[in-house]
Amino acid sequence: MSAHSTLQLHFRPDPDLTEVMRQRVCSLQQRRGKRQDGERLLQDHEAVYRLDFTQQALRFAHWDVRLKHPGRITLTATSQLWTPDLTHLMNRQLLEPVGVFWRDEGEPDEMPVHHYEADAQEFGERIAEMAKVRKTMYFLLAFEQGVSPDTVECCISFLVDQN
Repeated sequence: MSAHSTLQLHFRPDPDLTEVMRQRVCSLQQRRGKRQDGERLLQDHEAVYRLDFTQQALRFAHWDVRLKHPGRITLTATSQLWTPDLTHLMNRQLLEPVGVFWRDEGEPDEMPVHHYEADAQEFGERIAEMAKVRKTMYFLLAFEQGVSPDTVECCISFLVDQN
C-alpha cells in the first residue's frame, strides 16, 4: 500500500497570452479579416489561465472553486496539441467536458458552489491525465453573470503517489 500526499494547484492568469489572443481579435476586426476555418477567438469575457505541473504522476482529488459573488465560471481546457507560441487556437483543440461552477443569487457566502458533478469529476481526471505529458496546461476561463477574475479563486487538488 503506497502513501499519498496532496498537491493543490491554483489556476493562474496568463496575461501575456491573453493579450496576444486579444490582439488577434483586434487585428482581424481592423482588417475586416476572417478567422481561419475552425479558429477559436477569445471572447471579451474570457481570459487564458494556466496550470504548471510540478509533478506528473497525479490522480484527481477534488475542486476548490470559490465565487465571492453570484455568477458563473466555465473552465475549458486546451489539448496538448496547441502550442500558443506557434499556432492559433482551434476549436478542435478544446477538450470536453468543461468545468462549470456557479453560485445563485441569495445564497450564503459559506455555501459551496454548484457544479455538474459527473462533468467536474471527468474534467479533473482528464487534467490529471494531461499532466503526465505536459508541464503546463492552458485553459480558457469564461467569467459570466457578474463574476470577474478578481472575484474568483479556482484550485484543483491531486493525490500524488509516493513510490
